[in-house]
Amino acid sequence: MTDARSKIANHVSRETLERLETYVSLLNRWNPRINLVAPSTLKDVWSRHILDSVQVAELANEDAKWADIGSGGGFPGLVVACLNPKRDLTLIESDQRKCLFMQTVIRECGLSARVLNARIEQVEPLSVRVLSARALAPLAMLLEFAERHLSADGTALFLKGSNRQMEITDARKDWTFDLLEVQSLTNKDSAILQIRNLNRV
Repeated sequence: MTDARSKIANHVSRETLERLETYVSLLNRWNPRINLVAPSTLKDVWSRHILDSVQVAELANEDAKWADIGSGGGFPGLVVACLNPKRDLTLIESDQRKCLFMQTVIRECGLSARVLNARIEQVEPLSVRVLSARALAPLAMLLEFAERHLSADGTALFLKGSNRQMEITDARKDWTFDLLEVQSLTNKDSAILQIRNLNRV
C-alpha cells in the first residue's frame, strides 16, 4: 500500500494527494455500513483501488467530458475527479446509499463532478468523450451503454480481468470496434480495454 501511495505522491500535486487521502479516509469510514468495496481490499486500498483508477485517468485527455457508469464506491470516476477537480464528469449509480457516499466525497474534496442516481439505460444520452466502468458487466453489455452515452469520436475505458478474451470474442458477434489492451499496473492478469469507433454489426 505504501509503495502505491508513494508512487502516486511522486506524480501528483500536494493538493491532489490530499484529496485522494480524504477520499480514502471517507471510504474507510463508510465501508462497514454500505460495503462500497470488498472489506479485504481496504488494507491495499492505494494499490487495489486508487492506483488502479489513476492508470485509467492517464489514458484520456485531461479535459475530456467524462462519464463513469455503475460507479459504486467511485472507482475509477471519483479518482479521475480528484486528479482534475474541475473536469466535467458524471457518475451514474443506481444505489442511493452509494450515491450519497459519492456526493459526500465530492463535497469534502471540492470536486465539480455530479452524481446521477439512476439506471444507466434510463439516463438521457450524455454524448461524452470518455466512458469508463470497472467490475460492472460483461463487455457486450458495456458496449450497449457505450452506444447510448459515448460520442461518435469518444473512447471507452473498461477494466477487465483474466476472462476478457472470451468477453471480447462474444462482443464481436454484435459489434465492430478498434481495441487496444493496456496492461494493468496493479494486476498482471488484468488490462484496460481502450475501445474506439464502436458500431453495430
